[in-house]
Amino acid sequence: MADERSQRRAPTRRDYVKYGGAVVGAGVLAGCAGTSDDSSAPEGNETSDATNGTAGSDDDAAAESTADAGYTVEMAPMGEVAFDAVPERWMAYFSTYGDMGIALGQLDGLQGLIFTENWPLGFFDHLPDVDVSFDGVAQLMGDGGIDKESFYELDADVHLMDPNFISLLDDTWTDADYEEVATNVGPIVGNSIRRRGEDWHDYRYYSLYEAFEVVADVFQERERYEALKSVHDGLIADIESRLPDQAERPTVGLLSVNSDFENGTFYAYPVNDGNGHKQYRDVEMRGAFDDAIEGGYAEWDYEQILEVDPDALLFQYGFSHVSAEEFERRMDAMREDPVGKQLTAVQNDRLYRGGTSYQGPLINLFQTEAAAKQFYPDAFGEWNGIETLSDPEARLFDYRRVADIVNGDY
Repeated sequence: MADERSQRRAPTRRDYVKYGGAVVGAGVLAGCAGTSDDSSAPEGNETSDATNGTAGSDDDAAAESTADAGYTVEMAPMGEVAFDAVPERWMAYFSTYGDMGIALGQLDGLQGLIFTENWPLGFFDHLPDVDVSFDGVAQLMGDGGIDKESFYELDADVHLMDPNFISLLDDTWTDADYEEVATNVGPIVGNSIRRRGEDWHDYRYYSLYEAFEVVADVFQERERYEALKSVHDGLIADIESRLPDQAERPTVGLLSVNSDFENGTFYAYPVNDGNGHKQYRDVEMRGAFDDAIEGGYAEWDYEQILEVDPDALLFQYGFSHVSAEEFERRMDAMREDPVGKQLTAVQNDRLYRGGTSYQGPLINLFQTEAAAKQFYPDAFGEWNGIETLSDPEARLFDYRRVADIVNGDY
């Protein structure tokens, strides 16, 4: 079948990327001793000595020379991956690696996503001259799972995904399927970084900017990566310098917006490790449920939430999975419940839309800004919703600079 597919068309420039980018060796998926690495720098306030990059003729010539000569990148679980040319066509799963590609100026080459849904696209609307739309971008997840044939149809030069996470979404995929895609279509590079400590993830984890750096090397966009890293580091440094004293910070309970509000059953989370909660650790959120939950989450009713009674409630996926109107409808169910209405957060109207846990560098900047304003309005200004981010005086980072970087002016 694979041989028949490879004979459908004459070799193109991308074939040199694909066949040069096959994974090194067999058995390079989960648990491979050759690629497993349990070491991982703690994710949090990553710092860097990098300053804003400035693209110039010498840098362009060096990048072109590197691309012409071929290069490799390395990331667990796939190990070392070789490229003979810079990828032009690419796919990703969810908004973590998709956001990374967009941040590196690669939107035009995006061919497909495992899910085109549940992106907080409202954030991108506030970046001037950056138009993010998935019109014409294929969604690979269907009612029957993920069809391998669709990877051949996309004809991507690189697939930004962790194969082991894909197997959680569609358990019909085997190691042989991934190796077939990597060999016959294009290489696979990616690592699931949303949270840590999962049994199946027995190889190295990466922080957001460690993973972003690898993707920047895939696209040979080191200067653009360094420029965005500088914006991120500046935002975190500014927030740290203005945080209120620990005793003055509210306790915040983290719930899922996808809970069953009508029947009063909620998914509750501690603020734990992983990219999914990075912004909350960066603003030093006092997670109200951290000491009450063992593991990654719990299912609680109103009475259990009331036992802790946080000062504020934050609803994860509120920016990505529901509109502002739908969010308010769910909050109304909580306000009208006889126990829910007793919550301090309800009585003080401190019910907030929270971020997606599948965040890349651009989404993370906005979600960090939102969290700082939601938790500490006296220090950073009131949070008035994603729809009101147009006031330049209220912003915590330079939207124009970020847009310029995405558009190649750095």
